[in-house]
Amino acid sequence: MRSLLERASQWLALVCRVVAGLALVALLAVTIADVGSRYLYRVTEGALALRVTGSVELVSYLMLCSLLAAMAANVEKSQVVVEALSHGLAPGIKHRLHGVYLLGFAALGLVLFLGLLDSAAAAARHGEVTQDLRLPMGPIYQTAAVLSLLLGLRSLIHALLGAIFGATQEVSHGE
Repeated sequence: MRSLLERASQWLALVCRVVAGLALVALLAVTIADVGSRYLYRVTEGALALRVTGSVELVSYLMLCSLLAAMAANVEKSQVVVEALSHGLAPGIKHRLHGVYLLGFAALGLVLFLGLLDSAAAAARHGEVTQDLRLPMGPIYQTAAVLSLLLGLRSLIHALLGAIFGATQEVSHGE
């Protein structure tokens, strides 16, 4: 059971890293294109009037995807156990404590998932679109919901690994 959970977590982490990386590269490409087009406009004194329409919007939604995916990819590494509370505890107990703590992130991921799914359905019903590009908001909310679900799933997996098995995949430093 433990190896199955670890493999599932590794696979989900890989998917999340790919999504985060692609979103970050796209975010950088939009930013570079926007800054470059503004520079060309200024250098050519308006002769080249190229613009990246909706760049602020694109960057904000790409940042959302990048952050949610990165959080989901690194959930087991991102939590710091307060040393004052766990200093004298054995590593197995620390891992169990960390597992219990990750149950909160699993619940958070589930709550975000359900809330974003509700927002996606409402956006689809009402035809909600983005301000500049007029893109439908439903798929944006759905993407964020899926990434929130991945955050919750990986948190749950590592909560189980920590709380039940007293183990974690993270390489511990100083223990």
